[in-house]
Amino acid sequence: MKCGWREGNQIQLLENGDQFYPAVFSAIENAESKIILETFIWFEDSVGWQLHDVLLNAARRGVNIEVLLDGYGSPDLSDKFVSELTMAGVVFRYYDPRPRLFGMRTNLFRRMHRKIVVVDAVVAFVGGINYSAEHMTNYGPEAKQDYAVRVEGPVVEDILQFELENLPGNAEARRFWRRRHRPEENRTPGEAQTLFVWRDNNEHRDDIERHYLKMLANARREVIIANAYFFPGYRLLHAMRNAARRGVRVKLVVQGEPDMPIVKVGARLLYRYLLKGGVQIFEYQRRPLHGKVALMDDHWATVGSGNLDPLSLSLNLEANLIVHDRAFNQTLRDNLSDIIAQDCRQVDSSMVPKRSWWNLSKSVLAFHFLRHFPAMVGWLPAHTPKLAQVSPPVQNTLETQDRIDPENPGVKP
Repeated sequence: MKCGWREGNQIQLLENGDQFYPAVFSAIENAESKIILETFIWFEDSVGWQLHDVLLNAARRGVNIEVLLDGYGSPDLSDKFVSELTMAGVVFRYYDPRPRLFGMRTNLFRRMHRKIVVVDAVVAFVGGINYSAEHMTNYGPEAKQDYAVRVEGPVVEDILQFELENLPGNAEARRFWRRRHRPEENRTPGEAQTLFVWRDNNEHRDDIERHYLKMLANARREVIIANAYFFPGYRLLHAMRNAARRGVRVKLVVQGEPDMPIVKVGARLLYRYLLKGGVQIFEYQRRPLHGKVALMDDHWATVGSGNLDPLSLSLNLEANLIVHDRAFNQTLRDNLSDIIAQDCRQVDSSMVPKRSWWNLSKSVLAFHFLRHFPAMVGWLPAHTPKLAQVSPPVQNTLETQDRIDPENPGVKP
């Protein structure tokens, strides 16, 4: 098969866990044959236990369930929590569950950062929302602002096929997918069209970034990018400035109350360069921004897990859904416009670091670092991440039934 733009989809924007979790849990409760779920974070809190319970009930009904968690993002699920699922028949795997060194996690790079759910080849979810209470708006000041997409229609088959061909034992199918797949330009724009794209460390290293670059090159009126961890390479920064200089209203929404202070420091190094080119920058103030969304003009939009930072652009496994649909674009535009108007502070020259040789040197170093970081970091780490399947029942230490090379599933190292 060849992945491309699919027509005739039903596409729904989901904001935060308040909308996302009920939709996902309902789909799981109605599952009849198969569920595939991938996520970066699954915490053992109120939301995590809700997911646990609906999956457990589905498994006991005879639904085939495959779960993949990231070993860095979800390292602390208890044996009891996991064993109840594996004993019910859930296939439970960790991506790169490396041991700690002096109490510190060592699997810092090449994270499985995708957030995907596919149910019965009927409905799929793609976005940036993990399974933890901090994605609920009632969590408090630290609640995260984020988005996902619920989709039904032909694109679900592409997402399912991608998932199936990345399961262990499907190396030949995966190699076929690699040969055939190239992200396509939408040559017949219409409505309810979607394209599933991803980033890996093989044939699709820059697919998501290339779609951002093409979007910025094609923009005629307006671009809004809301991205939690904004520290992209020079190509994307240059494309944003070029679009603004030819008259496109380019708006960038970044974290003003970040969950990690270094995020604001990194983004602010880029402010002068972007503002000078005409890009409007807004810092989201209400709570930590975790979204990874963008829109262009009145049709194009994307929602997914891919940040515009070195990890997402160079190392992580990511997935985005690109949408060409007027109604979806308007829904996302209304949401982001409200956020900009009500919860953001626009960056002006007074917020930019003052001109000095020190600040100029830092900016120059940052630009060159950004420009060459993907090539440098692509060599790290030296190890190849593995998948580890948890055997039922779980023992006191993480048991693995098999270890599989996720870059070449089906071949045991």
